[in-house]
Amino acid sequence: MTKITMAHGSGGRATGELIEEIFAQAFDNETLSQMEDAAVVQGAGKIAVTTDSFVVTPLEFPGGDIGRLCICGTVNDLLMRGAIPKYLTCGFILEEGAEIDVLRRIASSMAETAAEAGVEIIAGDTKVIEGNGGIYINTTGVGFVPEDVDIRADLAKPGDVILVSGNLGDHHATILSQRMEITNSMESDNAPLVEMVTRLLAEKIKVHVLRDVTRGGLATVLKELAVSSGHLFEIREESLPVSAQVRDFCGLLGLDPLYMGNEGKLVAIVAPEDADRALEIMRSSKYGQAAVRIGEVCEADGDGRLVLKTRIGGRRILEELQGEGLPRIC
Repeated sequence: MTKITMAHGSGGRATGELIEEIFAQAFDNETLSQMEDAAVVQGAGKIAVTTDSFVVTPLEFPGGDIGRLCICGTVNDLLMRGAIPKYLTCGFILEEGAEIDVLRRIASSMAETAAEAGVEIIAGDTKVIEGNGGIYINTTGVGFVPEDVDIRADLAKPGDVILVSGNLGDHHATILSQRMEITNSMESDNAPLVEMVTRLLAEKIKVHVLRDVTRGGLATVLKELAVSSGHLFEIREESLPVSAQVRDFCGLLGLDPLYMGNEGKLVAIVAPEDADRALEIMRSSKYGQAAVRIGEVCEADGDGRLVLKTRIGGRRILEELQGEGLPRIC
C-alpha cells in the first residue's frame, strides 16, 4: 500500500487493511481495538462515543440529504452498542461556491432529524476552503449505556438467530441512480432507529449483537461479525429482503444486493428463545415493518466463515467487499 485509492473508502477489505495497518497500530488501545461502531468507556456510568464524516454526492437525494444522513448515521452507531443517544457535535467543511440555500435546507434537515431521534446538537465548527461548492460534515455522538446492557460483536453464540430490519440496498441504489441520472421512484432509507433498539432493550430481549448495514452491505457486515465471534454464520438467499425495484436495478447493472449499503437498517443477533418476540418488536417499530429472519449462528469454526445457502440448494462462501465497489453513499 503506497498511495490512498478510492477503494480505501469503500467499507470493504481495503478499508479494513487501511485501518489495521495505519490507524490501529498508531492509536492502539483496549477500547479502540474492539473496532465497534461506537466505543463504550467509563464516565459517570458507561458512555458510548462515536464519530463519522459524511461526503455524499449528491447532497440532496430522494428520501433525504447529507444533513439527515449525518444525524442518522451517528445516532445509529451509538444505538448499535445499546446506548441511548443524547448529544451530537457537528463540524462543517464548506468549499467556496457552496449554495447558501442548500446549506440552510441541510441545517434544517439536521435539526428535524435530531428532534426525531431525541438528541441535541450541542457544539459545532465551520471551516471554508477553496473548492467547487462541496459540503462535508463531521459528527460526533455521545450516548449513555445502561449498566445491564452489553452488546458487541464477539458475543454471538451458536444457535443465535440473525435478523435484519428491512429491505437491502435502498439507499445505495438511490444514490447510484442519482449519480447516473437514472429516473425511478426509489428513495433512500436513511432513518434513526431509536424506537426499534430502545424497545428491544426495554423488552429485555437477549440481544447479543447489533450492527447497522452501511458501507460494504450485509455480506461485509456479517463477515466482520463472524470473524469477531469466531463462528460460522449461515444465511438463506430466499430470506433476504430486497424490493423488486432494487432487485431489477441490480440485475440491470450487474450488482449484488448483498454488497449494497443502507442507512436505516440493522442486523440483530439474538438468543433463539427471543427471536420471535424480537422480530415482532422490530416489525411493529418505525422503520422495521419489513424485518425478517435470515439465518443462524452455527458452530465455532475459528475462521469466522459466512455461508449463503442458495435457492437451488448450493452453498456460497461470502467475503467482505473487495475493491472500490460502488460510488460513495455517505
